[in-house]
Amino acid sequence: MTVYIVDIEAVDTRYTKQWKEHLPDQLQRALVNDAAVLSEVEVISGGDVPQSTTPGAFLNFGGTNVYKSNQLMQIATLFCNGHISSGDYFLYTDAWNPTVIQLKYMARLLGVDIRIGGLWHAGSYDPQDFLGRLIGDEPWVRDAERSMYSCYDDNYFATQFHIDLFEETYTNELENHLPVQVGWPMEYLRNSLTAYAGMEKRNLILFPHRIAPEKQVDIFRDLKEALPEYEFVVCQEQELTKNEYHNMLGEAKLVFSANLQETLGISWYEGALVDAIPMVPDRLSYSEMSVKEFVYPSEWTESYDKYLEHKKLIVARIQDYMENYSRFLPAIHTQVKKLETEFFSGEALYKHIRESIL
Repeated sequence: MTVYIVDIEAVDTRYTKQWKEHLPDQLQRALVNDAAVLSEVEVISGGDVPQSTTPGAFLNFGGTNVYKSNQLMQIATLFCNGHISSGDYFLYTDAWNPTVIQLKYMARLLGVDIRIGGLWHAGSYDPQDFLGRLIGDEPWVRDAERSMYSCYDDNYFATQFHIDLFEETYTNELENHLPVQVGWPMEYLRNSLTAYAGMEKRNLILFPHRIAPEKQVDIFRDLKEALPEYEFVVCQEQELTKNEYHNMLGEAKLVFSANLQETLGISWYEGALVDAIPMVPDRLSYSEMSVKEFVYPSEWTESYDKYLEHKKLIVARIQDYMENYSRFLPAIHTQVKKLETEFFSGEALYKHIRESIL
């Protein structure tokens, strides 16, 4: 049988480019030893897309639909040519892809017994996501998400927090069709950052997130004014290449988050891999992922006004991290081990795909 990866478009400065490079090989290696499971892995890509994302967003809202439409044409052609067989598995690396509905339509009407899995990143059910903020609970988007969720035999989420968030809106769907928490298949990150580990540190603090309302960059900018002895950098404002960004991570002592939306958080893991302290709020996915040394009380940054109330405490925490950096290195290494084994490995995903196929 064949595993088809229906991938998410690659943006050079985002992890999606690394997924395009690494995931097919990782999945092939994970399944190749079981002849009963796999014959090959094939990628269904939508071709080139604009590299500029819609401001504050994860994707280009026009380009992503061109990409998905190209994928649908390829899937339909595979069916027309008789290349899809019972037992094949389709893995959507972004579950918010309406082409899964047409895939289900073709498979059912043509009597081809396939299985489908999808990795959920975000949607209208998250009030801090673009869809949640701009579209919210409009019936069409909620019905679309219900339909896509139902099309997948396997609905994958990276964290329990994300499952709980989804369940707040779609309780009935989860009761009848259980999701699976697997972490994300990003074991390649350690090797890709090895060259940046052990770099000489300087008094550098990074904001490695998108510039969007839910990331609260204004808090970071105010901290820059309060702590002139340290260098504060908003990475997205620098238009860094991936290599330049990783060099900056390697030199940084601290990665800061005041996020109001986070269902996983790749940048703080990248920072920890090169010994940057991750300072994160005790909310969202951070609560289940972080060791106690690096979380601060959620109320300190629940809003800008709350930040101003607790500013002295935040400043003192940052100073402690920066001036006593070496003391926190053992905790960073503990943090890396937890993230690497529980949240940034594909082992659980590959195991579930294998079991689903068999």
